[in-house]
Amino acid sequence: MNIDSVLEYLMAALLLTGGFFAIVGSYGLFKLGSFEKRLHGPTKATTLGVGGILIASMLFHLFWSEAFSLRELLITLFLFITAPVSALMMMRAHPAAARAAAGGAAGRKRMRKQPACRDRGGG
Repeated sequence: MNIDSVLEYLMAALLLTGGFFAIVGSYGLFKLGSFEKRLHGPTKATTLGVGGILIASMLFHLFWSEAFSLRELLITLFLFITAPVSALMMMRAHPAAARAAAGGAAGRKRMRKQPACRDRGGG
């Protein structure tokens, strides 16, 4: 068994694992009930799936194209950084949106009145 065969098996395993996680994440988005449960599938499983596929693509370009593909690395890093942050922001915004949808203006918490900002111009 030479190094090419080992790399082919590694890339195939990454592609199959990535495809499996992408399908599981998409199924979770489709099938689960509440917003919180549906958000969990794409942010965890699909991120892992796309990451596995992109790593397999990086290996392919590194060993068979004889050039390191920086695009796949940047896409993977961007995906791994932005997916959890966007999920956190959506989860923080969800309770306020749910309260507003359930009770309209009466369902919202009354906000304390803030003092008006004064003009800080030099005059």
